[in-house]
Amino acid sequence: MKLTINNESIYVYTGAKSLAPDRDTIVFIHGAGLDHTVWLLQSRYCAHHGWNVMALDLPGHGRSNGPALTDIESMADWVVQLLDSLDIEQAAVVGHSMGSLVTLETGARHPQRVTRIALLGTSLPLAVSEPLLTAAQTNDHHAFDMITLWGHGHAARLGGHPVPGMWMIGNTLRLLERSRPGVLYADLRACNQYQTGLDSAQQISCPVLLVMARQDRMTPVAVAEELIHSIRNPHTVILDDCGHLMLAEQPDQVLDALKSFLSAGPN
Repeated sequence: MKLTINNESIYVYTGAKSLAPDRDTIVFIHGAGLDHTVWLLQSRYCAHHGWNVMALDLPGHGRSNGPALTDIESMADWVVQLLDSLDIEQAAVVGHSMGSLVTLETGARHPQRVTRIALLGTSLPLAVSEPLLTAAQTNDHHAFDMITLWGHGHAARLGGHPVPGMWMIGNTLRLLERSRPGVLYADLRACNQYQTGLDSAQQISCPVLLVMARQDRMTPVAVAEELIHSIRNPHTVILDDCGHLMLAEQPDQVLDALKSFLSAGPN
């Protein structure tokens, strides 16, 4: 589905279903340098099982035009602009990596618009190493290589995947390579500069799910502990034998965690 926000054409994947006013809505937010395609399994399932689905391409990503937004707060406000453009009063918001920060900030800044949030592959701070930032700033392919290497768990780097013929390493590289110049750097810099997350976490009143992975070297479970303690009554799921790019490595397990959480009643 194509929309116009701030005079720019924006793409939102709806799972091949029309949005219906009598259905609850889920917004899916991708990570740095990526797009809506990382959510294909989860978004399509939800669209065919009773939810309105909006797996968005942030400005400058995927099929969306315009410059990339440069801070997490602006991205969170933009998500609410998206809801406004479709006359959607409330939604559950799900985000991975950078998208998890946007999800957290959306819940804190716009609590009346968010029914529940799910944070996947998250930590605070979500620090980005200087070599990665420098490579991304100069549009050096090494930035894609570093994310691909650090983002996958051990099994993924060996080539194993439950879907026959799927090569996770190559797929990640191709997806990052099609990002526009400067977009990955803008995203990583926004993550690195986001300093108010713990304060925002303390403002969250809706139900919260955190999905983490034991082999995640980009947002380690240990670094997420302070965030977990800042949230009232969080639901936590930890995936074994999985790295940061859990949507590709363990898509079914991620979907199971989301199904259980999104279908639950209020806390």
